[in-house]
Amino acid sequence: MHAGALSGLQRISSARDSDPEQTPSTAGVATAAPAPAAPIPNGSSHATALTGLERIARTRATRTEQPPPAEPARTPAPTPLQAGQRYMPGLDGLRALAVFAVVAYHLGLGWAPAGLLGVGVFFTLSGYLITDLLLAQWDGAGRLALGNFWVRRARRLLPALFVMLAVVVVWVALLHRSELGSLWGAVGAAVLYVSNWFDVFQHFSYFARFGPPSPLGHLWSLAIEEQFYLVWPWLLWLGLRYVRERRSAISGHARLAGVTLSAAGISALAMALLYQPGVDPTRVYDGTDTRAFALLFGAALAMVWPSRRLTTRVGQVARRLLDGIGVAGLVIIGLLIWLTTQYSPFLYRGGIVLLSIATMMTISALVHPATRLGNALGREPLRWLGVRSYAIYLWQFPVITLTTPTTESGVNPLRAVVQVGAIVALAALSWTFVEKPIRQGGLGRLWARVSSGEWRRTGMPRRPMLGDRRGGGGRGRWWLPVAVAVAVPALVGITLVSTGLGSSGGGTGAVGPTHGAPRPIPPPPATTAPAPPPTIPVTTSSCRAVAHIGDSTSEGLTSASYLPDPSQRIDAQYARVGVTSFDSEISGARSVIERYKNEPNAEDVAHRLTAQGYHGCWVLALGTNEAADVAVGSSVGLSDRVDRMMADVGNAPVLWVNVKSLLGTGPYAENNMADWDNALVKACAKYPNMRIFDWASVVSDSWFISDGIHFTTPGYATRSRMIADALATAFPSTGGESPSCVVR
Repeated sequence: MHAGALSGLQRISSARDSDPEQTPSTAGVATAAPAPAAPIPNGSSHATALTGLERIARTRATRTEQPPPAEPARTPAPTPLQAGQRYMPGLDGLRALAVFAVVAYHLGLGWAPAGLLGVGVFFTLSGYLITDLLLAQWDGAGRLALGNFWVRRARRLLPALFVMLAVVVVWVALLHRSELGSLWGAVGAAVLYVSNWFDVFQHFSYFARFGPPSPLGHLWSLAIEEQFYLVWPWLLWLGLRYVRERRSAISGHARLAGVTLSAAGISALAMALLYQPGVDPTRVYDGTDTRAFALLFGAALAMVWPSRRLTTRVGQVARRLLDGIGVAGLVIIGLLIWLTTQYSPFLYRGGIVLLSIATMMTISALVHPATRLGNALGREPLRWLGVRSYAIYLWQFPVITLTTPTTESGVNPLRAVVQVGAIVALAALSWTFVEKPIRQGGLGRLWARVSSGEWRRTGMPRRPMLGDRRGGGGRGRWWLPVAVAVAVPALVGITLVSTGLGSSGGGTGAVGPTHGAPRPIPPPPATTAPAPPPTIPVTTSSCRAVAHIGDSTSEGLTSASYLPDPSQRIDAQYARVGVTSFDSEISGARSVIERYKNEPNAEDVAHRLTAQGYHGCWVLALGTNEAADVAVGSSVGLSDRVDRMMADVGNAPVLWVNVKSLLGTGPYAENNMADWDNALVKACAKYPNMRIFDWASVVSDSWFISDGIHFTTPGYATRSRMIADALATAFPSTGGESPSCVVR
């Protein structure tokens, strides 16, 4: 979702050739003979303050061996922003792999159930690169140029973000207008880089959603990184001033690294302690404090493994060891993405820490100029994609969420291919016309022309001021019409299909742990089909008092907005079958065990009613959240939940209403609902006072609204009538109970 896969090196490069952050003084740094290095691509996002191999030989080696030179790029190698920089193409390859793991996760591809971990890879990479850059300034000039640092971060990050936000707002206004009102808060949070805390305090979940997720739901990770950029330089400055080091040619900032790792340990411990299985982990997953360790691990690595001090003067054994460490790190990352899921408690209790360590292992190999792994990952097309990974991350979630029907079951291969093509095309356009020109001072040149009045005398230039024919290592601009031809028709076509044929809201289905997003009943659709005609039961119920405990799937039963005719509401329907006392205990997000916003759970309600002396029948319209909570790791299983409620209500007659969903993936998927329904049937054999209304077998797909969970007006009208009829059938006034556990 996550998932914040920022292009770390892209995000620390400046807009002008004279950027002092890229070329710190190298006084006092020993020199060595230059060695072969990979070609440096034009406009590369790497700005790691390196000064060339002739100025970075600090490591000791007992014997010298030149590594095989990198294979030349198949496309012309662009010029770097600053002469003397050492470009590390392997990091672009790592970024490409990480961002497409995130894309695969958001597409719902089965081989990447934990593809959101790509965000964690970028956190550690960004922590390394930012710290490596700042330490190069400190070691070279004895100071940190923080003002320039922050200005250049804004220049690098904001333009592409603002363009994406503007396009998404227009897109939603034209094709998803019902979602526009809820989008403005997310836009404001994105501009201020507080999206993660906005989601936490607004109880919006990156995971738990019934309906279409916000197309800006992925910006929580960019917020964490920007907050890191604002706070970390000050903390690093304090550490550099007050943590005394025993400096040597190879020690670097070892003591400061130890302090940094201690802080990372505190952050990781906070994640483990705050995480609760079965409860939405948004606070844990989105919190700056609980995710800081991934960035700090990368920062600690930069303190003891600075890129500017690495040299090709290493032996064959050392090079093989470095490559082995890097490959092992990649394997661990791949296994975590493949074998875990976003619901795995292991991730929050050490798994993401392991991911950070594996990423450190990979980075340590990729930044070293002697490794073969760096050359392997730095080949095309990984390098090309990695350079554009920031834009790919910006665009992937809006494209996917706004062009996928909410109730889509499984992955539509054709749609997925078109979506990926559109994402890459938009990222290429963003890099060429927004990111790269602004990094190279295009805005300054344009402003100079406008302010001087030159544009009035000569007109606008034939070549756009924000453009650059050398952009990104290509042969001219042949690909631009291709990108536009792919992106525009693809987005328009799949958006119209998803909104017209798939659902009214668009977006993806539920994708994670529960009890995070507010779940009041959605407003009724603007137009509805007529409800089926009511039927009169053959008998009335023996139940004179009914306590109805339900979640948000019952809220429409009492809603005047959904059921403007009072005779269709559940209280009138119960009265129709002989009920004289009705206690409505309906609350959105209600579950047997879990509590949402400190609201009482179903057990609490049952305890309160029995303590107040309630004696009557029970209708338990629960299960949607039970199935989801268990699917995401709750320690209380399905059968235990049924048993606990049956123990709470005692020997009184109980009618359970089973559940159904139209969703194909996530915790609210239909297969999880079916598991709950099966648990009810198994439990019914143990309790003679228990019956089940088989709503799942009679509900029509046309009665669901676009979220695949809640119902339309006709759906709620029918649900209300059928529940009352089922109560009369299960516990008839003629005495006894229905002979079958399941009532239809």
